[in-house]
Amino acid sequence: MTGFGKSVLQLPGKKITIEIKSLNSKNLDLNARIPSTYREKELAMRNMVAKELVRGKIDVGLYVESTGENTNTVINETVVSAYMKQLSDVLDTNASPTELLKMAVRLPDALKTEREELDENEYQSIVKNLEEALKEINIYRADEGASLKTEFELRISNLQDLLKQVIEMDVDRLDDVKVRLEKAVADVKAQVDENRFEQELVYYLEKYDITEEKVRLKNHLDYFTEALDSADSNGKKLGFIGQEIGREINTIGSKSNYAPMQQLVVQMKDELEKIKEQVLNVL
Repeated sequence: MTGFGKSVLQLPGKKITIEIKSLNSKNLDLNARIPSTYREKELAMRNMVAKELVRGKIDVGLYVESTGENTNTVINETVVSAYMKQLSDVLDTNASPTELLKMAVRLPDALKTEREELDENEYQSIVKNLEEALKEINIYRADEGASLKTEFELRISNLQDLLKQVIEMDVDRLDDVKVRLEKAVADVKAQVDENRFEQELVYYLEKYDITEEKVRLKNHLDYFTEALDSADSNGKKLGFIGQEIGREINTIGSKSNYAPMQQLVVQMKDELEKIKEQVLNVL
């Protein structure tokens, strides 16, 4: 969800620049820096940005640069004249008006800034430029999204390959568990009831069985790919699916009791971690 958009509006006497920057965030965190002249329209502009960008840490800046001779700051003639009269009373009467003026304009309230009223036509021009900046940042984000899709597809493909290896290894794993249990009983050198032993063996084999986990993990991987191809904004959904994938991988690891399979589980966790790192970048 990182991106940057910029638009410049040239008006008589001023240049208005709109900049939008987006960083990763689970939710929408919108910060706007807008001059007081346009403050009454801030909520409307915030809503435009929120509707278009949906998620992310968003910084919106509207900057005004004066390019003409017009200025909102003027000399407060009444105050300056009063200052000059008072100064001439307390200073040497030979002080020139120029010297008095230099001192007067440095005193409080000698200058005043007249609040500029918002021009509706100007605001509509700003809205159009804001839309252009939003289009630019969305193009930026779409390009990043295409790269992320390729990355996700690679990681899911790797997880699917690792799952196939787990499935192929599972038969040998159960045989290994059975042999180890039989060896453990033999090492005890105790007489055991064969029927009882078979019951216990079945119990432990069922305890270590990962058939359901394998099926669910395959379904989650397929669902992730399906959500990835959807035209809707699915960043949060992909995050939830990633959590479910993690649960199945962890359960397979805890049940496996077989070093070669646990090595595959470690590789699967590594692939999933790379997915989780990038999910926050998806709307």
